[in-house]
Amino acid sequence: MSQTALPVFQLPDVTRARRLSGRVAGLFRTKSEGFVTSPVERLELGYEGIAGDRHGGITRKSGGREPWYERGTEMRNERQISILSPDELALIAETMGIAELRPEWIGGNLLVEGIQQLTWLPPRTLLFFEGGVTLKVDGDNGPCRFAGRAVAEKVGGGTDVELGFVPAAKKRRGLVAWVEKPGTIAAGERFEAHVPEQWIYPA
Repeated sequence: MSQTALPVFQLPDVTRARRLSGRVAGLFRTKSEGFVTSPVERLELGYEGIAGDRHGGITRKSGGREPWYERGTEMRNERQISILSPDELALIAETMGIAELRPEWIGGNLLVEGIQQLTWLPPRTLLFFEGGVTLKVDGDNGPCRFAGRAVAEKVGGGTDVELGFVPAAKKRRGLVAWVEKPGTIAAGERFEAHVPEQWIYPA
């Protein structure tokens, strides 16, 4: 019996792994059931993320971001931590024509400095913090009207601001990550981002 040979693909270009350095410029967490976060000096992180935080938990319920599941299906929580960049927040604010955009308005947990185009860090990037915590990046955090509504409540502008947030924040909304190694992160702490090899699947 003859066997059909598999097609031969040209191997893709591979971008080498690298390491980048950054610093924690701010820490935030929810104080109740609300979406908006509040500044803190330290974050205690377990495998569930930030205990008691709105986005904490080993698992979460699926929503509009997971159309392949029935809404409300229990699934692994890969969105425990929201990570933002002051440079990207400033660009969003400029695009929207507002004076500022604070990380706590859109539910941020970590504000980090030193890494350009933070939102473009690829999935599987590991963030190693001086105090021993390791976070694993799941991917970029797609902007939504819910966050836009929170911004409008702070700066005014109503529906125009709410709707304007989504296009202005696309690919600038930061990252979501989950806790790979628990511990405590302190304000001002340094960290190192280990960016994995990257390639485009050539199918």
